[in-house]
Amino acid sequence: MSRIGKQPITVPNGVEITVEGQTVRVKGAKGTLERTLRPEVRVEVEGSTVRVVPTEDSGTARAQWGLSRTLVANMIEGVSKGFEKQLELSGVGYRASKQGQTLVLTVGFSHPVHIEAPPGIEFEVPNPTNIIVKGYNKETVGEIAAKIRSVRPPEPYKGKGIRYRDERIRRKVGKTGKK
Repeated sequence: MSRIGKQPITVPNGVEITVEGQTVRVKGAKGTLERTLRPEVRVEVEGSTVRVVPTEDSGTARAQWGLSRTLVANMIEGVSKGFEKQLELSGVGYRASKQGQTLVLTVGFSHPVHIEAPPGIEFEVPNPTNIIVKGYNKETVGEIAAKIRSVRPPEPYKGKGIRYRDERIRRKVGKTGKK
């Protein structure tokens, strides 16, 4: 039995859910999300609660049960509250700026790196060393944040690079001198 799958999902006010076969469509203040779930699970909407129920008793169905429940819960949370990832730049001269919908990173290359915001994603740059990626689709927010981090991942010797706000970098000692 899936402990996560058994939990019902409460739907906040202003969020509308429609289920057509295996397709779940969630509409809210921030936007609209749609996902087609596997045939091993089915979604039941009862008033202001949503339940995900397995259609058969197999290992695959139990695995998809908890996953599908989490995906639907993330869709509901995304269209009502939204998601955000925070990144920090550390290094001499490393900075970020926003030009329209484009994020411009200056991170030690001979040229600035431009990253376009896809639909539904918004960049905020409160100061030159902090970036906030916001959106209503959790997958897209995480994907874009990982793409920004991959431009210059943090290195273990000096800690320079782009890292997530809550990420801890394990530092290494450098070379020892000759005696």
